[in-house]
Amino acid sequence: MTITGFLRLAANTVTAPRDVARLLLAMNLPPQALWIAFALVIVLNTLMFSVSMMLMPGTDAMGPVLASPTVFGAMLAVSVAALIGAVTICGRPLGGQATVGQIAILVIWLQALRVLMQGVVALVGPISVFLSGVVISAATVLGLWIFVNFIDVAHESGSLLRAGLILLLAVVGMMLGLSMVFSLLGISTGGLPGYV
Repeated sequence: MTITGFLRLAANTVTAPRDVARLLLAMNLPPQALWIAFALVIVLNTLMFSVSMMLMPGTDAMGPVLASPTVFGAMLAVSVAALIGAVTICGRPLGGQATVGQIAILVIWLQALRVLMQGVVALVGPISVFLSGVVISAATVLGLWIFVNFIDVAHESGSLLRAGLILLLAVVGMMLGLSMVFSLLGISTGGLPGYV
C-alpha cells in the first residue's frame, strides 16, 4: 500500500467506517500476514510513543516502568492481543459471528491509524500541550465510534447499541484480566489500557 493509498483509506475510515470494515474483511488475509501486520503496528506504535516521550520528557502519565520501549512494546502487544480475543469472545453471547482473524484485521488497522495520530501528536505536542490534548481526546472519541461500527459489521450484530455493549464488555473484561496478570508480575500499567 502506498502512502497516498494509506491516507485515503484512513480518511475513508472516518467518513465511511462500515465500508472500510467490509473492505478489510473482504481481504481475508492469511494468519501469517496478520501476524506480520500485528508485529509491524506494535513496533511502529512503540517507536512513535518513544518519540513522543523524548519530545515531551515531562510526561509521567505512563509510569517509570513503561519508560522502556521494550517493556512498553511487550505490554502493548499483550494488550492488543487481549482486546482482539475479548471482542471476539464477548460477541458470541450476543449472536456475534466474527472470527479472531476478522477482529484482528480491524484492530490492527485501528492501531495503524493510531500510529498516524501519534505522529500528529508528536508534531503538535512541543508547540502546544493543550492542542495535543485536544487531538488525543478527539481521536479517542472518533476511534471509539469507528470501532463500534467495525464491531457491528464484523459480528453482524445489527445494532450499534449491541456492538457498543460488546465493546464495553470486552474492554472491562480485558482490563480486569490484564490488571490481575500485571499485578501478579508486579508491573504498573499506568495508562496503557487507555492507550490501546
